[in-house]
Formats: sequence, structure tokens, C-alpha cells
Amino acid sequence: MEALIIILEIYLLLYVIYIVRLIAGFSKVSEVTLKSSQPSTFFSVIVPFRNEADNLPTLLDSIKTLDYPIDLFEFILVDDSSSDDSQTLIYRWRMENGSYNLTLLENVKISGSPKKDAILRASMIATGDWIITTDADCKLPPTWLRAFNDYIATNEVEMIAGPVTYSAKYNFLEQFQRADFLSLQGATIGSFGIGQAFMCNGANLAYKKELFNRLDGFKGNDLRATGDDVFLLQKAVAEDASQVHYLKSKAAIVTTKPENSWTNLFNQRVRWASKTNSYQSEFGENLALLVLGGNLAFIILVSLFFGGHLSGIHVVGVVVVKLAVDWILMYKSNSFLYSGKFFFPIGSSIVYPLFSVVVAMYSMVFRYEWKGRSYR
Repeated sequence: MEALIIILEIYLLLYVIYIVRLIAGFSKVSEVTLKSSQPSTFFSVIVPFRNEADNLPTLLDSIKTLDYPIDLFEFILVDDSSSDDSQTLIYRWRMENGSYNLTLLENVKISGSPKKDAILRASMIATGDWIITTDADCKLPPTWLRAFNDYIATNEVEMIAGPVTYSAKYNFLEQFQRADFLSLQGATIGSFGIGQAFMCNGANLAYKKELFNRLDGFKGNDLRATGDDVFLLQKAVAEDASQVHYLKSKAAIVTTKPENSWTNLFNQRVRWASKTNSYQSEFGENLALLVLGGNLAFIILVSLFFGGHLSGIHVVGVVVVKLAVDWILMYKSNSFLYSGKFFFPIGSSIVYPLFSVVVAMYSMVFRYEWKGRSYR
């Protein structure tokens, strides 16, 4: 039993070391403030969607608030076989807002990933030098394109990962997702800070069209149903990491909606977890394994306490150390993404280790449902 406890504590220690590295990296990424650069970059914004009639009005309304010349951006929306009123909503909006350059396409399925197919289809007609991807359930800030234009004007860069946050209500389900997402965003920013970028979010990702073509788009991972963002980023990093940056700017924060049920949340997280075994980033693979191992070790150690095999002082030390590093990373993320008070979510922190372990193990064996389709 003593040997088992030592092994578990080593796993937990390695987890803590990696999180501390990410915390240090987070601070190394400088926050960027909005400048008054002359708008000059033409952006092609690509939005794949499927059955998003409930969410599209918010996205479309936010397009009208963009503080950027309308002749310097286009939106290309790609419908992946929607069965609701999504297309009707878009046609109506386009008729009422004819001054905006908005194109609606039907998706053409050529791979195992409908979303990658949609982005590839749109990229072929995109007229901008820069592509930005976002999602249909997002709300874009008025300063969104200005922030990217500023950064492009002052940096030598070919890909830019942008910040994403949740608009969460005060119930356990949505606050649980908010805490989880703070950790993910913290890990994303921290990895850029230590020169080990491996993760981003397709709800706010910009790259040169020329880079996308040079990397052969999603070739090599087009059989994976997900990963249109991270796999492309990891290919770009492998080619030239100096050209891949993170835009740590409040002016560029895109807001998205949390899932509305535990079933949808579970399937979403399984979808995200299913791509980790195809990572090109060694750091990303190691971190994924350590997060799984660290959370599993935490669960077992706490269980050993209740089974009478671990002293109270011992388990308190384990709990405090893990929760402390988790809290610091989430606190830093919250300070940037929300700029408000942050109270450590004790309930979420108790549930999360078990949730993450179940998700990880499920993703290795079983299929999952997403948008009415089954994937592996």
C-alpha cells in the first residue's frame, strides 16, 4: 500500500509541476491593448454550422456591431445539412442587411470531419489574405477585427489564437463549465508563454490563407471528426513556432454559450478528449496524460483516506496542493477574461477530477453523439 501511495503522489507531483509551468507561462504572454492602427487587413470569417437557428441571431446581430470597415471583411457561413430554420434566418438577415458581404454555402462532405470539410470549402472562395474561424453560437465583440488588425500590423505572424469565454448563468452546470473553461484557456495561454503552444479554440482562430494552403489544410488528420483548430495549430507550430502567437487582448474576446445539459457537456468533452491521442505536440500529449494521471491519483488518494489507509493530515496536504495550483491558474484566466472577482468553485473542483477521468476513459473506448451524429 505504501508503494502505491508513493506512485500516486509522484503522478500528482508531476501534475503540479506542469500546472506551475503553465502558470508561469501565462504571465509571460503580455496583454495587448487596442491601438489606433489604420484598418488594412481583409478578413474572411468562416462559420460552419448545423441546426443553429436558436444561436444564429446573436452572431448575426454582433456582425452589425463590428467597428471595422465593412469593405474589409466578409462572412462565409457553411451549412452542414441543417434541418431547422437556420438557412431561412440567414437569407432574411442578408436581405435586411445588404451592405454586408455574407455568403451562404452548402457543405460538401469529403472526409470524416464535417467541420473541416466546411472550412476547406469556404477557404476555396475566401478572398481575404487572412481567415478567421468562429462558431455560430458565438457573440463577437465590436473591437474584434480591429484587435486582430492591430496585432497583424505590428507583428510578424501567420497564425493567431484568440481568447474565448463563456456567458455562464449562476447554476451549477454552467458554473462548472465556466471553471473548466478557465482552466483550458489558462493552459492555452500558459503553453504559448513557455514556447510549447499546442492548443487553441476554433471559435477564435486566425491564420493566413497562404499558410493554410501551404500546410495542406487538414491533410493528415481529416479522418478525425474534431480537431480543426488544434491539429492545424500544431502543424503550424511544427513548421515555424515563431509565426504562431496568442492574442491576449480583452478587445478580441469572443463569447460562446455553455452546454445546456450534462449529456451534451459530456459528449462535447468526449469529443475534445478524443483528439489527444493524435496530437503532434509531445508537450500536449504529456500534459493530457498527466492531467488524467493527476486527477486519477487525486481520486484514489482521497478514496484511500476514506478507506482508512491515509491519514487526515496527509490527505489534506494532497487536496490543498492540487486545489491551490488549480485555483491560481483559474484566477489568472478569470482576471484576463472576466476582469472581476473570482471565488474558487469548491463544488466544481470536487466533481471535476471524477468527471475528467470518466470522459478521458470513455473517449478511448466508446463512440459519442454530437449534432445528431455518431463519432468515434
